[in-house]
Amino acid sequence: MSALTSNQTEIIVPEGLPIIEIKREFDAPVDRLFRAWVDQDLFAQWIGPRGIGTRIDSWDCSTGGRYRYTNTEGDEEYAFYGSFHEVRENERIVQTFTYEGFPDGVALEIMTFESLPDGRSRVHSVSVGESVEGRDAMVASGMETGVVEGYQKLDELLAR
Repeated sequence: MSALTSNQTEIIVPEGLPIIEIKREFDAPVDRLFRAWVDQDLFAQWIGPRGIGTRIDSWDCSTGGRYRYTNTEGDEEYAFYGSFHEVRENERIVQTFTYEGFPDGVALEIMTFESLPDGRSRVHSVSVGESVEGRDAMVASGMETGVVEGYQKLDELLAR
């Protein structure tokens, strides 16, 4: 299924800073967008690139909670985990993010959710890592494809 909108994902990688900033609009109200982020069954349907499955290993999307999920591609598995520092309904999620294959590379992620006119919404994500080198490795790993295709899958989920 192809994306149902022409919304573009903007990924900003500032030179010399260990930051990745992502902005994206969706053709759905903010409460539905937020729910797709915090409901483990919905999250598993859209996170990551096409062709990769997601298994939720643990999920407590609440302030002070934690998560772990595994992306599967054939016999390959890639696990990610972190803690939810703050979950403010329909407004904000602050969490840590770590890829198990590189456990020293923890990032702090801040996602803000915004209502837009005509029942639309926007998510703005800022990820701060420990080093520019670590950030560059994340970008080189295919992160852009995963984000763009994941958001396209999210468009399709929100349209159902």
